[in-house]
Amino acid sequence: MQRIIILNPKGGSGKTTVATNLAARFAAAGKHPVLMDLDPQGSSMRWLRKRPKEMPPIHGIAAFERSGAVTRSWQLRIPPESEVVIVDTPAALDAQRMPDITRGADAVLVPVMPSEIDIHTAAKCIADLLLIGKISRSQGRLGIIANRVRSNTLISQALMRFLKSLDIPLVATFRDTQHYVRSAQLGAGIHEMPSWQVRRDLEDWHELGAWLDSRKPASARSLNGAADRLQGLNGTLPVP
Repeated sequence: MQRIIILNPKGGSGKTTVATNLAARFAAAGKHPVLMDLDPQGSSMRWLRKRPKEMPPIHGIAAFERSGAVTRSWQLRIPPESEVVIVDTPAALDAQRMPDITRGADAVLVPVMPSEIDIHTAAKCIADLLLIGKISRSQGRLGIIANRVRSNTLISQALMRFLKSLDIPLVATFRDTQHYVRSAQLGAGIHEMPSWQVRRDLEDWHELGAWLDSRKPASARSLNGAADRLQGLNGTLPVP
């Protein structure tokens, strides 16, 4: 089972957009994805509730919630047929929590927006992932996504120079387009929109898809109760 973490402590960086579109991409490929939402804002789960029933299914887990009706392990269970788990993490994530969130992940994706504040926050986030999260560059698990880029602007050019200086793979560059807004309103992924409308956007996803497909899932690893650890609870995330 492949485990993908979308992480950036900066709110509005595009974590949910990446997480939901990845889930839709894997669903279309028949991989029965799980979309786990650790963010108390619940944006991924709202998107999933909008999703039309005729579209390929995505199993949602609102990990930020507590239910007295079922056990925590039952609430966080992963269906046995699922081949990929995508975790949407919250904003303002404490760096000390990063090891618990990222442990056992096959890929950690950091979306970054083109603004001075986002660039500064991304630099600290990446430093925390390397130093506190103990993610080594040599592991090849860490990838950067340049999000909502307008190539003809100075700030987008500054973002690209910054990202290329990190010695970390820039695995995708997504342009600034209303197609993502529209697909989010429909509970769909960009891959599920009319191809003639989103042809340019689909091209942006090819590189990310190839990079993720090259990450070999390590079945011996587990998420080690990332949701519970984030919430300060006991228990572990069951893995089939």
